[in-house]
Formats: sequence, C-alpha cells, structure tokens
Amino acid sequence: MLRPFIHYGIHFGLPLLVALFFFKKEWKKAFVIMVLGLLIDLDHLLATPIFSNNRCSINFHPLHTYYAIVVYILLLIPNRTRLIGIGLVIHIIADYTDCWLMGF
Repeated sequence: MLRPFIHYGIHFGLPLLVALFFFKKEWKKAFVIMVLGLLIDLDHLLATPIFSNNRCSINFHPLHTYYAIVVYILLLIPNRTRLIGIGLVIHIIADYTDCWLMGF
C-alpha cells in the first residue's frame, strides 16, 4: 500500500524539490521538463501485459535498460540537456526504488 505513494512521490515530489531549490527563478518550467521524464514509460506499451504490478521495470523495458541509463547520466553533463537528464535519472531512481520495495 505504501509502495505507490513512495514511487509516485519520487516521480513528482523529487522534481518539485529540485526545481524549487536549484531553479528558483524558473521552477515551473524546470519542474515540467523534469516530469516529462515520465514519457520513457511509453516503452511499457511494448510489453505483454502492458502493466504488471510485480514487474521490475529496470532492465526489462527498452528505455529502462542499463545502456539507456548511461545515456541519461551523460545528459547531465551539458547545460542544455541537464534538466532532461535530471528528470530521466529521477525517473530511474523512482523505478529502482519500486523494484527494491518489491524485493528484487
């Protein structure tokens, strides 16, 4: 019961905190860009079933593989892609936490 609150709390709460603390002048824009990291969940449409409550996304879906995670980390380096990278890394942290809470 607590797992969804933690999972979605990280998905939305952590980007909000990062936006408020590090991007004060444009926190709304920063928040929206980081939350757009949720779009990598479109790769769930390739799975059968599309949603499984007990499936760990990490290294199962194409945009959640370790190779993709390396790309997300590299996006943190250039200033132009940093917000996108932060959003994607936060997404992976949320999914990894969800896997950890499942016992994987």
